[in-house]
Amino acid sequence: MEDIRVLIVADMPQVRQWLATLLDLAARRISLKVIGEASNGSEAVQLARELQPDVVLMDLEMPILDGFEATRQIKTLLPAVRVVILSLHAGPEEVQSAREAGADGFVTKGASYETLLNTILSLNG
Repeated sequence: MEDIRVLIVADMPQVRQWLATLLDLAARRISLKVIGEASNGSEAVQLARELQPDVVLMDLEMPILDGFEATRQIKTLLPAVRVVILSLHAGPEEVQSAREAGADGFVTKGASYETLLNTILSLNG
């Protein structure tokens, strides 16, 4: 089985590092590989085009280009890429806006490690 290739997008370096560490731990149990990290939405679109990940973990609140618009652009360029939105705010409005942008999944930042992994796996199963 080939690795699920993941691009992490978050403006805070600590969040990117935390996600990369979690996914590296998961890679011991499932075929998963972090292939890149972006610190804003514009960088995310560029890296998605270059790296062609299977999954993008996308923060919503970022400089230059927010997660909604970056998701729209990535899904337009690369419809097969799965985008999972990560946000502290998981109200109906955010979830609906994420779906309208083309997001394939939505996980709150406070969710469990297993919830995040299960979401990634469900999109690539």
